Amino acid sequence: MKTIKILSLVTLVVVMSAFTVNKIAVADGYKVGDVAEDFKLMNVDGKMVSLSNYKDAKGFIVTFTCNTCPYAVGYEDRIIALNNKYASLGYPVIAIMPNNPDVQPGDSMEAMKKRAKEKGFTFPYLMDDGQNIYPKYGATKTPHVFILQKTAKGHVVKYIGAIDDNYQDASAVKTKYVENAVNALLKGNEVPEKETKAIGCTIKV
Repeated sequence: MKTIKILSLVTLVVVMSAFTVNKIAVADGYKVGDVAEDFKLMNVDGKMVSLSNYKDAKGFIVTFTCNTCPYAVGYEDRIIALNNKYASLGYPVIAIMPNNPDVQPGDSMEAMKKRAKEKGFTFPYLMDDGQNIYPKYGATKTPHVFILQKTAKGHVVKYIGAIDDNYQDASAVKTKYVENAVNALLKGNEVPEKETKAIGCTIKV
């Protein structure tokens, strides 16, 4: 009888712990409508970059990505296209590499420099050194996008999630989530779909 009570208690603790962990995980990171803090991260060109450097920006397409994830690599051309389309309209791409390079050597700063040069990145490719920024955003995947709009109260999160609805084939995309969101913001409208599920590799810690 005593053993049954102990087992019941252990089961209850495990269930409650699982609930608590899940609750914390869901609560972590920015939500749509939150004001995102600025950051200062090293770019592949050796310079430190902050959102405050972009005086004329209307907002940002903050994209957590990396060299080693097949999903991130598959989206590189689309990320480049987003910057080419929207940087001049006030919404540049800011790419951040969130992985721990000690765990994922292919995401070292040297590897980032090489990849940026090979692909001709025209946007900053920053290292989240110390992995302090991605948890604030609540990023969990590469790629994972957060669209920020510059307002009087700060950089407000307007969209969180995937770039589009087909990671496998750019030509088969039906819904361009990021483009739809930025187009809406440029017109002064509400973002039609504010949050989607990011599809990609887990961030390596």
